[in-house]
Amino acid sequence: MNRLKLKQLHCDSILLAVTIILVLIGLVMVFSSSGVYAMEKYNDAYYFLKRQVVWVALGAMIMLSARKMDYRSLEKYIYYIMGLVFLMLVAVMIPGFGREVGGARRWLVLGGFTFQPSELAKFALILFIAKSLVKRSDQLKNFAYGYLPKLIVLGFFFLPILFQPDFGAAITICVVTFTMLMIAGLRSKFLIYSILAIVPILTIAIMNAEYRMRRIVAFLNPWEHESNAGFQVIQSFYAFGRGGVFGSGIGSSSQKLFYLPEAHTDFIFSVIGEELGFTGALIIIILFLMLIWRGFSIAYHAKDSFGVHVAIGLTLLIGIQAFMNMGVTLGLLPTKGLTLPFVSMGGSSLVVLMLSIGVLLNISEKPIQK
Repeated sequence: MNRLKLKQLHCDSILLAVTIILVLIGLVMVFSSSGVYAMEKYNDAYYFLKRQVVWVALGAMIMLSARKMDYRSLEKYIYYIMGLVFLMLVAVMIPGFGREVGGARRWLVLGGFTFQPSELAKFALILFIAKSLVKRSDQLKNFAYGYLPKLIVLGFFFLPILFQPDFGAAITICVVTFTMLMIAGLRSKFLIYSILAIVPILTIAIMNAEYRMRRIVAFLNPWEHESNAGFQVIQSFYAFGRGGVFGSGIGSSSQKLFYLPEAHTDFIFSVIGEELGFTGALIIIILFLMLIWRGFSIAYHAKDSFGVHVAIGLTLLIGIQAFMNMGVTLGLLPTKGLTLPFVSMGGSSLVVLMLSIGVLLNISEKPIQK
């Protein structure tokens, strides 16, 4: 008689390994892309690296905690999480709570660190959509009862984020939400109506902000605006061009020397392209494709419907943000201010993304039988 003993739980080791590799590459590239700038501004070449190490350590602890926690328990607290995140989104607009940088109020001051609530809003909204899809799975084709409530909740998050302003995050939550609903079986006409309703809002938001108009115009023809709005993307082109096939070597980028703005955040992929060449950029792309593959595989094999929808949403969040960041650096999309997941400097984004990986690992858990 064979006895089966459940000795331990096995999570998706490929997903975990890919995440660790991306984070380690990120630490190297954050230091490489920011060392000179940090020395010039803070008289400490390791300034950004030290902060990123702190965020990585915090993110790793949160990821491991989420990996051990039963993801199904999140379903009980979704409305509390949503309420807290909404209050945080409002709080950033209140003087004394929020911090303004470059005309944008996106950060809450927490001790000596700042936190960006819009990053947590992405995670919270995915949980809500997943719960709603489970609760009303048979009503998704009903506009008033199955779809409209989701659209209203999306609006409560979309508008505060848009007015911070954080156009990139606002677009991201819309794309992730609509894709989740479309995969779940949303009627095509509902999606078309929603897009038609959002387009005027986005058009007004773009036309009322001169810097957004400049970005759109520069995207269409950056070479006509080389000295202003097109400067970033043109410097990014130079970085990729100088990188060639194998790159100039880690630490050898010339574009990061005050030519490429935000080299350690929004345009870190450009520095990778210059220092590691086409080969290094291709490796990064392959790693993200592997992560997306494992994420959808976890969704396919999830134990319940809530796990399926959460895994799909979190995988879409990582994949879409990576695609948008790379698209901006390659001139395929207008500049949006989104970081490259796990690689760019950015504490709020890194912590929330590692939390997302922890939840995916928990969903992927299967017992090893002996």
